[in-house]
Amino acid sequence: MPSDRINHSIVKVAGRVPGVRRIPVVLLLSAAEVAILAKHHVELLTPAERRRLIHLVRTGRGRRDRLTARERTELERLIGKLEPRRLVGDAAGKLSPVPIPRRLLYGRRR
Repeated sequence: MPSDRINHSIVKVAGRVPGVRRIPVVLLLSAAEVAILAKHHVELLTPAERRRLIHLVRTGRGRRDRLTARERTELERLIGKLEPRRLVGDAAGKLSPVPIPRRLLYGRRR
């Protein structure tokens, strides 16, 4: 059971931030878990690569045709370095009550 101090802190935060009372605590904790996982995957990039990734995403504005072929290739390389499949698998593993098969995390055996 959570202590009185934790309960008191949660009540104070819920009173100050609008809409938080309507969100179940489990959803907030789940969102925090996924955010921490995403942070670990973003840290796989160097600071220069992170800046370049942000620049390419802003330049493209969600459209591939706004980037040159070279920029698209660079963007694909940077996104590949983030290991998006593993991020999704890790997030599903954290949130799922059943274990996730390794095949989904790492792909088929070669």
